[in-house]
Amino acid sequence: MNARRSSPKTLRIYGINPVLEALRADRVTALRVSARADDRLTEIVRMAERSGIPVRRTNLHELDRFSQSGAHQGVVADVKDPAHLTVEELIAGTSTPALIIVLDGVEDPQNVGAILRTVDAAGGNGVVRQSRHAARLEGAAAKASAGAVSHVRIAEVVNIARALESLKAAGVWTVGFAAEASKRYDEIDYTLPTAIVLGAEGAGLRRLVRERCDWLVSIPMRGHVDSLNVSVTAGIALFEALRQRGSAAHLSGV
Repeated sequence: MNARRSSPKTLRIYGINPVLEALRADRVTALRVSARADDRLTEIVRMAERSGIPVRRTNLHELDRFSQSGAHQGVVADVKDPAHLTVEELIAGTSTPALIIVLDGVEDPQNVGAILRTVDAAGGNGVVRQSRHAARLEGAAAKASAGAVSHVRIAEVVNIARALESLKAAGVWTVGFAAEASKRYDEIDYTLPTAIVLGAEGAGLRRLVRERCDWLVSIPMRGHVDSLNVSVTAGIALFEALRQRGSAAHLSGV
């Protein structure tokens, strides 16, 4: 079974877009705002006040401290940690053939945030990631996600290889991205329920995770470097799936 993680109750995010999206998702519990407000900050304050959320006007020095010198754009918010699901719950919440990203050891908060943003943009059903050694979904990760962290559904698991078995048992095909794989990423039929499995920068997919993937695929490299940033790989894979699904819908007359 994929047990849920006991998550901290409060996280801290900063930046206009992440805070706006957290307000829309009813996750904000407290707000700190620069005394020098502009139109977007004024909108944030009004939304918070309408929801009865405490708002504190403060100076940039304090905002720098609370954001750990991140690019806060004049606003920092305390938010409730998003609900983390099991793999089974994540799949059960899909109304179309599943399109899921699985992160195997991806810990960099910028990459995690960028992947969440892309999953949201592509209409993906969610992300599966390990509960240990995972970037907290606040700060830099929330900022890089441009607010998508408040909307993307997340399943947290103890063991990624075991999670792949759960996905396969539910009829989801697992496609692992590995630089040395001989099969091209665009030779896969992504119109089927699909989990795109991505490994960490440098290390790639771990052995047990690779062995449990139905397919291993690669993206052809034409230049001098032999790999792409993991968030770029996620974007290429997700939008190839979106392209194929759009073409299939067009051909079927949907």
